[in-house]
Amino acid sequence: MNQARDVFQLHQRFENNDLSTEQLNAQQLSQLKHVLGYVTNYSPFYKKHFSGLTETDIHQMTLEAIQRLPFTTKQDLREQGAAMASAPLHRSWVYYETTGTTGSPTPCPRNEIDSIHNNTPLIIRYKDIFRQHGEHHIVGVMGPTELHSTGDTFEDVMRSLGHSVVKMWPRSPVVGMERVMKLISELQLTALVCTPAVAISLARYLKDAGISPAETSVRLILTLGELTTPALLRNIGEVWGAKIYNCMYASQESSILAVCNHESELCTVPLNNFYEVIHPETGKPMPLTGTTVTGELVITNLYQGQKPLIRYRTGDMVRAMPQPNGALKIIPIGRVRDVLLLDGIQYCAWDIESALLDQLSGCLDYAIRITREEGKDMLHVTVELLDDSVQASTILNSVRRHMQEKLNGVQVQIEIGKTSALTGTSAMVSWKAARLHDLRPDGDNDDRNAALALLNRGFQ
Repeated sequence: MNQARDVFQLHQRFENNDLSTEQLNAQQLSQLKHVLGYVTNYSPFYKKHFSGLTETDIHQMTLEAIQRLPFTTKQDLREQGAAMASAPLHRSWVYYETTGTTGSPTPCPRNEIDSIHNNTPLIIRYKDIFRQHGEHHIVGVMGPTELHSTGDTFEDVMRSLGHSVVKMWPRSPVVGMERVMKLISELQLTALVCTPAVAISLARYLKDAGISPAETSVRLILTLGELTTPALLRNIGEVWGAKIYNCMYASQESSILAVCNHESELCTVPLNNFYEVIHPETGKPMPLTGTTVTGELVITNLYQGQKPLIRYRTGDMVRAMPQPNGALKIIPIGRVRDVLLLDGIQYCAWDIESALLDQLSGCLDYAIRITREEGKDMLHVTVELLDDSVQASTILNSVRRHMQEKLNGVQVQIEIGKTSALTGTSAMVSWKAARLHDLRPDGDNDDRNAALALLNRGFQ
């Protein structure tokens, strides 16, 4: 209890700007030394990975010197499994694992220290968000699988804020969409926590039943788990008639890396993690000075949880802007493997989705096919609109022109139609798997094939 109180007070001081840069750096360095000692003593993987790191090296460590340590990769997590952990499983609080859609599932056990450090910034920042939308809330929490942390995390956070939680899995064969919608109606849920794909699927279900999502009791939606541009948030918010936030940036293996504030900005948690941005191809660190930096995010956990990660390459591309309080304002712009080459120019997933949705309203969903015609790449875009009876030719022509302008003249065709269940796999596999079918001769569809295999196993 004392530890939870101390962590909360420290995070509250940071949120209130009561920690100077010097104090924050000193706290980070102290925690880094403790964590390095912890993992080199107790993690079988890190004992070997950092075999040349002595106690003297750790004692003399600086924040800058961390760049001399080797990276930890997703492949390490897949291959090493339980050997990554710094404590035996019987000392964990709860066991989670990744979905394993693109490789072996990765064990992600957590202990009480993990929960305290990760839930605290959520409690502090979400208090302001929920207070803007009423005093009392009933929150529907929808996680991707029963082995995922979403349900437990938000149960604890909402309980701490005095709100009631209904944990429901719309993709479970026992629950399903129909029961979820009955729960929303019967219990008058005021808020939802889900992926954008689930919010879209629920809206589509309501539409097919002749009900407008805006007529429900839901007035606040917190999305997580997928690439989410402001344009996509706007479209989902318009469809539901609700205020919507991209509420966090996290992963099952690395836990909470950034949390949204009441201004809908994702800001990092420097008391919990040390952040680097590197060039995704060379691995060289990029200086985090006063300008926005684009690259792959690397994180080091600064608390002695069940499985701290050191210099972990997240595989995620971000745009990062240093803030006066020592945090980074970040925009996740897609996974490294989601980067797409169109007519010789690289684009992140964020660039493509924004180009499509910036000037398109009422969009439920979209999917893209890529072909090469006469030596030029062409995007064939299918958009699913909430109101498919609108005269859309003028609107789509405007969207097409805007998209071509943003993508340096890449040819675009847009039509109204129905998307498939594949778009719902984004949080489980990747944006590229869910949204893109690359029909070019050299097209990479490995992620798409993993998503199709997931559907064949019964995912809905």
